[in-house]
Amino acid sequence: MNADPQRIVTNHRGTRYGELFAIFSDGEQFTAHVYGTQLLNECPQELWETLDAATIAEELGALIVKLNGPRYWMLDGLGSKGEPIEPVLHEFNGLLMRRIALLALGSNPAQVPYTVRKVDRRVIMYFDAGSDVYELIDPQGLAYVLQAYCTGVDTTLDEKSLADLANRLALPTGWRFRTRVLQEELIVDTSHSVATVLQDELENTYTLPF
Repeated sequence: MNADPQRIVTNHRGTRYGELFAIFSDGEQFTAHVYGTQLLNECPQELWETLDAATIAEELGALIVKLNGPRYWMLDGLGSKGEPIEPVLHEFNGLLMRRIALLALGSNPAQVPYTVRKVDRRVIMYFDAGSDVYELIDPQGLAYVLQAYCTGVDTTLDEKSLADLANRLALPTGWRFRTRVLQEELIVDTSHSVATVLQDELENTYTLPF
């Protein structure tokens, strides 16, 4: 963690955004170049609905493209961000995005719920004291905190319904879901390291806090 991380974005919980994963291969390993609308726009639905994954894949020269969203942040603030990759701006059918991260997919590019992935995103996330947080706990006791929920799979999902995820998710053996209120600020600082993330079957994304 940085000695003195600086918050640059506040009141960020509930902000809407959209992403897409453009997947490339070097022959044996797959990597997704992550494009997102974060801090550019709130991913207007009328533009999001026009995106065609196959057309974008051809445009970028990617093997496939996965549309990841729309999504809503569950963190409260963001800190200074490094650049793991040249932050190219690209407009997809009128929707402006920035290339923001690299996601290592290993030898299997398929999205598999509860599969740990490594993402080079160089960012600091803040969860405020007093905020509700939602966590997936793995069999070893590691707690992954929900950083964003997705309405791409279930359009009815909203912040109020997150506490009920424990009754909706088909958790693997040994996993559990937890809701709690933070007693102190939680800072997830991966500005100089690779982040560890995973998704559930609703494509909600969780991050390991270290």
